[in-house]
Amino acid sequence: MSLLRKSSVIALRAALVCGCLAGIWWSAKTARADSLFRQDTPEAVGEAIRLLPDEPAYYMRLALLDGGRARQFLETATQLDRYNAPAFIELALRLEADGDQAGSEALLLDAFDVDRTYLPRWSLANFYLRRNDMPHFWFWAKKAAEMPPEDMSALFQLCWRVNPDAEAIASSVLTDDPATIRQYLRFLLNKGEVRSVSAVAPRLIARGKVETDRPLLLATVNRLLAEGDAVSATTLWRNLIARHWVVADETTPNNDTFSRPPLPVGFDWDLPSREGLRSWPGPSGLEVEFSGSEPEDCEVTEQIVPLTPGDYDLLSSYTTTDIAPGTGLRWQILDDRSKTLLAASTDLSSPTLRTVSTAFTVPPAMPLIRLRLRYQRAVGTPRISGMLVVLSAVIRQHNPNRQVHSFS
Repeated sequence: MSLLRKSSVIALRAALVCGCLAGIWWSAKTARADSLFRQDTPEAVGEAIRLLPDEPAYYMRLALLDGGRARQFLETATQLDRYNAPAFIELALRLEADGDQAGSEALLLDAFDVDRTYLPRWSLANFYLRRNDMPHFWFWAKKAAEMPPEDMSALFQLCWRVNPDAEAIASSVLTDDPATIRQYLRFLLNKGEVRSVSAVAPRLIARGKVETDRPLLLATVNRLLAEGDAVSATTLWRNLIARHWVVADETTPNNDTFSRPPLPVGFDWDLPSREGLRSWPGPSGLEVEFSGSEPEDCEVTEQIVPLTPGDYDLLSSYTTTDIAPGTGLRWQILDDRSKTLLAASTDLSSPTLRTVSTAFTVPPAMPLIRLRLRYQRAVGTPRISGMLVVLSAVIRQHNPNRQVHSFS
């Protein structure tokens, strides 16, 4: 090997060694600086800066630890990284606190210029709210809603402080993004503004997806029912049916033959779990098995039904096995709001197919009734042990020729 070639190889190896040593030195220096930074004291972070003077995050942290020189450190951070929106925002807050409103506004707008995500928009909305500049506040609140985070409740709460009007906020801030509408609906429910959701829920039906949003909308129906807002609950339920978000029958009550598993909503059958009582819907109707250890007084199933004032008949076809007459198993019709009993059927007991007819009247100002199948052990009888199969339960306009079993 020639002398020149040997020299070249030696030089190359030396360069590689130097490169490796430099890499090792830099890695050790970076690790040391990071270790100091994580100690989170002014002295340690200052020492980390001496090791790595071009790291903007270190200056931002030192600004929080050393308030006396915060502006100086934040200005350095923005100079080192002109795309560092959090540094611009933090510096803007310092300027605002010092009375420099114009400088603060300029920095916040600079933050938005370099970062179009949620944080600069949210910060600008807050800034204009503090300035009592409502046109700019609503502008930036809407801009913030266009880039929604996982939790928008703070933005909605800010809007609520300005104007506690659910519809006004919806028209000013909401976009067509179902994620935004979904979060606003949850915000109203969590805030207890249940009666306001009727202005928002139709938006979610129009823009959302059945598999994602139906559980929330059914929960909304239930909350409206619990709050006694029968009109809004019924309107939302019928909207869900019309848009084919739920399967429902034209008959009253819904799912009158128990052919489908019920939806988790008051306008479908509720099948509560009871010890000693097992219920399941299917092709034969609702099958109920009593083991003899069920509670002495319990609901087997029930459903809330919207009805206009008038006279009606409940027609229920059923069979029983090993259930004696007069043991306390019967249909009840109640006012859903007051739970006042309007009518009750005779006790259900028949080894062959039978249809029981029960007449009742819905008076004015009673938009919802509760149809309930209840077991209440009759005095002097043992708890029932046997089977009940309900093939159907249908409510129709009253026919005076049918046998009536009602309470006055």
